[in-house]
Amino acid sequence: MLVKKAELTTGEWIIIQAVWENEPCAATTVQEIIEEKTSWSYSTVKTMMDRMVDKGLLTTKRIRNLILYSSIITRKDAQSGEILRTMKRAFDGTLTPMMQFILNNQSLSAEELIQLEQMIKNTKEKTEKVN
Repeated sequence: MLVKKAELTTGEWIIIQAVWENEPCAATTVQEIIEEKTSWSYSTVKTMMDRMVDKGLLTTKRIRNLILYSSIITRKDAQSGEILRTMKRAFDGTLTPMMQFILNNQSLSAEELIQLEQMIKNTKEKTEKVN
């Protein structure tokens, strides 16, 4: 099952990042990587990873007694889901107030502002070609 724009919990984010950096990997590997950050036991990590398989975020491959986990969801899909989740929760699902908040509350460099302007210009051009 392919998940697009999934909304991951904080725990799932911690696990999926470890998987992305080490896939395919066993639950023991993930637990060792995140142990300092979380203090989670192996059984907690294994249970969460199995639930992530059920949700379509991870897949498994069994090699004898070893179960290796790999991601199904891409970083881009996870990031997209996180932005949409934040937009829904904090800004009633609307983009403009969120962008206004970012512009008013973040120290953006001149370079970052130029990049944002270029992205808006490119998107506007694409939209005009479609219409």
